[in-house]
Amino acid sequence: MATGIQIGDVWVPGRVLTAPMTGITDLPFRVLASRLGAAYVATEMVAAAELARARPDVVRRAAVGDGLPLTVIQLVGRDPATMAQGARMAEAAGADIIDLNFGCPAKEVTGSACGSALMRTPDLAARLMQAAVEATSRPVTVKMRLGWDDASRNAPDIARRAEDLGIKAITVHGRTRQQFYTGRADWRAVGEVKAAVALPVIVNGDILTADDAREALHQSGADALMLGRGVYGRPWLAAHLERALADGTVLTEPDRAERTAIVIEHLRASVAFYGLPLGLKMFRKHLGWYVEQAPWPADPQERRAAKARLCRLEHPGEVEQAITQLWSSVTLSGHSPVDLAPQLVDAGAV
Repeated sequence: MATGIQIGDVWVPGRVLTAPMTGITDLPFRVLASRLGAAYVATEMVAAAELARARPDVVRRAAVGDGLPLTVIQLVGRDPATMAQGARMAEAAGADIIDLNFGCPAKEVTGSACGSALMRTPDLAARLMQAAVEATSRPVTVKMRLGWDDASRNAPDIARRAEDLGIKAITVHGRTRQQFYTGRADWRAVGEVKAAVALPVIVNGDILTADDAREALHQSGADALMLGRGVYGRPWLAAHLERALADGTVLTEPDRAERTAIVIEHLRASVAFYGLPLGLKMFRKHLGWYVEQAPWPADPQERRAAKARLCRLEHPGEVEQAITQLWSSVTLSGHSPVDLAPQLVDAGAV
């Protein structure tokens, strides 16, 4: 079984990729997930027009950190000229791969004729792809959905156009835009895209466990898979699933000491990157997921109460002390297998 995926001139040393997620895959998260073994973690979605204008908060979303094994910058937009400029800036910033967002279902994005709204305007999507490919020497990829709705599942057609234009890989979330995150991802429908092109195809949607990963690859025939909401509170998941796919290893979740160290590392990195108080504010959603996804306290109501208490703390030192006390006070009988699926929390995956 292949241990990686070739995207243009870039070898990705793994088949479990982590999606670009607004408000989630910032630089502190990407550095942490990479240190824990993730082969590919994309930036947050970056507006090409705002990047071209060098808006500070948008430039921050595309931040490239020292020591990252791979830098993937995702751009979103609707104007070919600014998409080309964004691609040039992404390459100059150190992008190894530039991804185009044709999949975000959020109303504020589709309302601007961006994201998955481009599934309804394939000619514009083609012009955007052509502009990005011609503007950069880096491999350009596309992340899309199956279509706008069930009456217009045109992902195979757009994928064929992408291949003709020089796109190097396609990621497909197995839902239409109108589904948002409801129902189940249709991995078999992703197989229709795989059958339409010779490009690497990456399957995305509802992959939380090793069994999910194996089944998604089997049903779609895809070359790799992409994790989205499954990494909330579990930045180690990509590395764990990579090992499970490679050799069938039955993996265990981090124990109390490991989780505590991960949370504290993430918190400190967020504060260092954003400063105070923004760094703590940005970290709170991650803190909530860390508490929710932990197997202890065993009572869900106790976990919810702990989450509420910790997310009201106003100093990083208080958070560190509180999370340490919370988990050190619990006596565990063992680890939780990675295949025990966590709750799927809905948020800003694209």
